[in-house]
Amino acid sequence: MARIALVTGTSTGIGRACALHLAQRGFEVLAGVRDEADAPPGLEPLRLDVTSEVDIAAAAQRVGPRLDALVNNAGIAVNGPIEVLPIEHWRRQLEINVIGQVAVIRALLPALLSARGRIVNISSISGKFALPLVGPYTASKFAIEAVSDSLRREVGPQGVHVACVEPGAIATPVWGKSRAEGEQLVETMPADARRRYDTLINALRREAARMERDGLPPEKVAEAVGHALTASRPRTRYVVGRDARVRAVLARVLPDRALDALVRRAFT
Repeated sequence: MARIALVTGTSTGIGRACALHLAQRGFEVLAGVRDEADAPPGLEPLRLDVTSEVDIAAAAQRVGPRLDALVNNAGIAVNGPIEVLPIEHWRRQLEINVIGQVAVIRALLPALLSARGRIVNISSISGKFALPLVGPYTASKFAIEAVSDSLRREVGPQGVHVACVEPGAIATPVWGKSRAEGEQLVETMPADARRRYDTLINALRREAARMERDGLPPEKVAEAVGHALTASRPRTRYVVGRDARVRAVLARVLPDRALDALVRRAFT
C-alpha cells in the first residue's frame, strides 16, 4: 500500500517541488492548492486554503484514518518597516504562516498518530536570524520553529516525528510577489519615513533580486523533505543552502551587537 503524503501550497515553488519529488519516491500525494487548476500535473488536487476551516475539515475527511506524511509549506512573505507596516498585514502574515499551519496539524494529527507518520514544517533560516524590513515574515518563521519544537516533544514519544526545513535563498515566485507588495507600501509611506528607511529599502531590493537570480532551485528543499520523510534516522532540522548554513553559524556563535554590526554593513 502506497504511503500517503499531504503537501500544502503546491501551486508553485517549494511546495510544488516537494509534491513532485514525493510522488517520484512512491508516495500517493494529495496536492493542497487554493485553486485545483494550479495543482502539479498527475497529482490529486486538494482544495486547501489553510485559513479556511471548511477546507481543512474537508481535507481531514479526504485523508481518512491514516496519513503517513504532512508537509506544511503554504505561506506568504510580508515586508516593510515595522513603523509603517499596517497591523492588518501582520495579521494576514501570521494567520497564513502560523495559525493556518497549526490548524492543519491539529486536524490531521489523529491520522498521523494512527500511522505513526511524520510532519515536516517548512521554516526558513529567517526563523533563526532576523533581518531588517522582514519583521512579519521572520516572526512567523521563529514561531514555526517554536511550534515544531513543542510539537516534536509532545508527539515524538507517540511515534510521530517532526522536522523543520530551514532554507536560505531559494528561487521561488514568493519573493517577486513580496517585492511587488513592498513597493506598494513604499509608495504610501510618509516622506520622512521614506528618507529614514531609504538605505534599508534599497538594500532589500538588491537582496530580493539576488535571491530570485541566484537562489537554489526549490528541488534542493524537496530533497531535504524527502530525507526527513523516509530516512531511518531523520534529523530534526535541515538547513538548506550555503548562505543558510553561514547565517545559522553566525546566529549561534556571535553576540547580538556583533550580528547587528554585520547586518548594518550588509544593508548599506
